[in-house]
Amino acid sequence: MTTREVEHEITVEAPATAVYRLLAEVVNWPRIFPPTIHVDQVEYTPAEETGGTGTGGTGTGGRPVAVERIRIWATAGGEAKNWTSRRTLDPEALRITFRQEVTTPPVAAMGGTWIIESVNGTASRVRLLHDYRAVDDDPAGLAWIDEAVDRNSISELAALKENLERAHADEELTFSFEDAVTVDGAAKDLFDFVNEANLWSERLSHVASVRLTEDTPGLQTLEMDTRAKDGSTHTTKSYRVTFSPHRIAYKQVTLPALMTLHTGVWTFEEGPDGTRASSQHTVTLNTANIARILGPDATVADARAYVHGALSTNSGATLAHAKSYAEQKR
Repeated sequence: MTTREVEHEITVEAPATAVYRLLAEVVNWPRIFPPTIHVDQVEYTPAEETGGTGTGGTGTGGRPVAVERIRIWATAGGEAKNWTSRRTLDPEALRITFRQEVTTPPVAAMGGTWIIESVNGTASRVRLLHDYRAVDDDPAGLAWIDEAVDRNSISELAALKENLERAHADEELTFSFEDAVTVDGAAKDLFDFVNEANLWSERLSHVASVRLTEDTPGLQTLEMDTRAKDGSTHTTKSYRVTFSPHRIAYKQVTLPALMTLHTGVWTFEEGPDGTRASSQHTVTLNTANIARILGPDATVADARAYVHGALSTNSGATLAHAKSYAEQKR
């Protein structure tokens, strides 16, 4: 069997410990890495509990390290895929190893290591190592993996560099907010309303047209033409990961002009006083387009308010209609 081993690297103007922390906290990956749609931490065992046991891991020098299992949804070769990986986290050595437990064809096996090395107090060298095999040692499959790993590694490292270096100077460009309603209805009915986005053009006045595909259960591609307050329409494309009946996570990959990032989560949580339905957004502004869209005197604060208002208007309308739909189902 042919096992390919490749390495990519980049130098980042950020301390090595900051780089390690960002890589270790996978919940932030959709905001940082363009191919990543969503990540869930399935299991986590801290270093003090692994203790070198059969289920644990050891780092440099044989010391115990933390072990976790994560499930990742990401695009590869223009297709949305998902897999489960086991990671060992070694903050002392600034090293993270990973191994896919459940792979998606044409990948038969995939693993590697993140290695962060301090260049000086303010810069780091980040090395990303991969080793992998193709199903049935198929040459075409291996070529597909070669191309996907190369493209995604270059993209991930460039995004890592850009986001880390931007974080210190441009904290105000990225922000999060949430809209929520309390519903006298079931979480399942609220979930169904948001999940059935193929019906949104009939149910929501701000949606002009919609195209929804779900070739893999729970993994959707959603394209929408949405109407703005001024009557104009813009097209967006998102990947969505559904967790019936309580959560739908998404990442927009075709964005309006004022955003370079938009991720979000719909959640539906039943409680004693009703079901709380919420829509959470995380946005990074595209400063290059502020003057063109909002005028030459517009500021970052103006852009934040505009984007926040536009997204809240749409998600608020969707939540209101979902509330009405769920309460009628009772």
